Amino acid sequence: MQGERDGGRINVAIDGPAGAGKSTVARMVAGRLGYIYIDTGAMYRAVTLAANRSNIGPDEGDKLSKLVAGLEIRLKPGPEGQTVLLNGEDVTAEIRSREVTLRVSEVASHEPVRRRLVELQRHYAVEKGIVMDGRDIGTHVLPGAELKIFLTASARVRALRRFEELPDDQKIPIEQLEQEIADRDRSDEQREHSPLVRASDAILLDSSGLTIEQVVQRILDFSRTKLAEAK
Repeated sequence: MQGERDGGRINVAIDGPAGAGKSTVARMVAGRLGYIYIDTGAMYRAVTLAANRSNIGPDEGDKLSKLVAGLEIRLKPGPEGQTVLLNGEDVTAEIRSREVTLRVSEVASHEPVRRRLVELQRHYAVEKGIVMDGRDIGTHVLPGAELKIFLTASARVRALRRFEELPDDQKIPIEQLEQEIADRDRSDEQREHSPLVRASDAILLDSSGLTIEQVVQRILDFSRTKLAEAK
């Protein structure tokens, strides 16, 4: 894209509920634009993994606050995708476990946890050229992002996608996954700190009937428009 060649860069914020495909889409968009991809969900998962390892429950706010203050979380791009390092350890695969998935929303609801990770996320975005996905990027983390997308899909579609991602030995009924996703939506929308809300200037994009490539192309088209407007 001409915008990247002549130095013009923007920040892209992609928000939406669990299972909407944000990470996959954001990673592909960043690659096409030549931008850096920041998976904020992976950062919260890393904190949750650390809490699980330390036997700290998601309701133990004081302990979580002390824990996150001492964690080093780094995101490292590579040919196989983004590597997540927790205190120097590669935990990319482990943070996707079911044990982490079931607790991450509660851990992420604690204000000290969010404050610390938002601080790190904003640092990444200072020089522009960032694609960041999460649940409060456009409303809280990067409210000044030039392009904001709210990516969603029906709970049933999201459950089917999650089902297809699970290893054969971890398969559970789609109905159970759909209920868990609905519960996660409710938790994210009702939490006190930085709830899941579509930013007033975010573009709503429902991926229920679209392929990943179609979603990516639409966001790239929106990006071209924003880059042109920025000149």
